[in-house]
Amino acid sequence: MKTLGGCHCGVVRWEAELPDPPLEALACNCSICRKTGHLHVFVPHARFTLLRGADALTTYRFGTGSAAHLVCRFCGVKSCYQPRSHPGDWSLNAHCFDEEVALECRDFDGANWDLAKATLDGTPEGG
Repeated sequence: MKTLGGCHCGVVRWEAELPDPPLEALACNCSICRKTGHLHVFVPHARFTLLRGADALTTYRFGTGSAAHLVCRFCGVKSCYQPRSHPGDWSLNAHCFDEEVALECRDFDGANWDLAKATLDGTPEGG
C-alpha cells in the first residue's frame, strides 16, 4: 500500500510502501514523543522516498545522539525521522499521513528505554 505524507506546511513530502492495514503503530512515552505526539509506524529505508523538502529539514539530536529527529524548519513538524530503536527503518508519524489508515496501536515505554528496548526485538539494547 502506497502512503503519502509530510509536514503541516507541505514543504516536506514523502511516500512509503507499507503493508496492508491495520498497521502496527507504537505510542511512545519518551520525553520527545510525549511532547510532540509522534505515533510511530516503521518502514524499511528501501520502502521510503523523500519526494521533496530535504533542504527544509533540520536535525535535532539529544541523549545518545543516535536518533536523527528531522523537523521542518518552516512549520516545526516532525513527520519522519531516523529512530534509535530501528536503525534500518524510518519512523513515520501516522498523524502525518495524507489519508487515515487503520492502526493497531500499542504502548511503548520509551521513558524507560533500556528495559523497553528488549520488547521490540527480544534483545537488550547494545548501546
